[in-house]
Amino acid sequence: MANMKEITREFKKLSIVTIGGGHGLSSLLRGLKKVTRNITAVVTVADNGGSSGALRRDMGILPPGDIRSCLTALADDEEFMTQVLQYRFSSASGVGQHNLGNLLLTALADITGSFEQGIHELASILAIRGKVTPSTLADIDLAAEIEVLKDNVPEIVSVTGESQITETYGRILRCWIEPENVSANPEAIRAILNADLLLMGPGSLYTSILPNLLVPGIASAVAASSAKKLYICNLTSQPGETDNMDSADHINIMRSYLPETDLDGMVCNDFYSDSLPKHISWCKIPAKQDCGIRVFGGNLVNENYPWRHDPDKLTNILIQAWEALKAPSEQPQNNG
Repeated sequence: MANMKEITREFKKLSIVTIGGGHGLSSLLRGLKKVTRNITAVVTVADNGGSSGALRRDMGILPPGDIRSCLTALADDEEFMTQVLQYRFSSASGVGQHNLGNLLLTALADITGSFEQGIHELASILAIRGKVTPSTLADIDLAAEIEVLKDNVPEIVSVTGESQITETYGRILRCWIEPENVSANPEAIRAILNADLLLMGPGSLYTSILPNLLVPGIASAVAASSAKKLYICNLTSQPGETDNMDSADHINIMRSYLPETDLDGMVCNDFYSDSLPKHISWCKIPAKQDCGIRVFGGNLVNENYPWRHDPDKLTNILIQAWEALKAPSEQPQNNG
């Protein structure tokens, strides 16, 4: 059996595609970049809150926040560049609500004439280890049907907007994008079809991962890809989105939005301490319920922020999962 150095050397040759957005995807990229540069992050552009939402409304640009976070996570000098790009001007100024990274990406998109080219230019400035690309270049919103309690009586409401969905606090029944007939980003499709390893998550299930899969062509590309496909489950619940859900609930929802895809495995945390804030709970692997999928469990907790993944721990378990899943005769499609 190959030792860990040999396994890591082979892992480095893989073409890896990640799908998601937000803090979860950034944590994943932060660990992966230490062992490989063959990474393409496919990122949602459905965000409508905060600085991203304001720039989207005022400048007519796609929301830059998740893209900027992923670019920063892949940067060579991440610590310094994070300080620079997250710098916020005084609230008394006209740009006080924005961080420098969002403004820079907006400026580069305007200078180059396209959001996609603006991403490429910022990637060059940051000397990132990998690529970052939106799942679509269209202006989309996330919408959902949510069951809420009004005077203790269940009622189904329709909500439009990513931030509005998480603020509604109910049980999400289904979600979709508006408009529904947009085109997928060709660069994202090519990356998915050429991948050796396809990673979905971690991140907000309904508002970071699924918006990508709802773009026409993305889910079918995932199904058509010959890559090994892993879902990375969140460590904890997310208020207003995945309250009281365990890992089996997560994988069942993923399957419902990927009906033509056979997922090869799910990566889950199995270390549950008493250090969580009261408003969230561990997303546990059910003790007596078969998830119907191969589960790769381990202590994935970030000691400083236990509700987030430790990038290095997550990367190590992904390397082990790849070794366990691949057939002996398989070779990477892209040797980089």
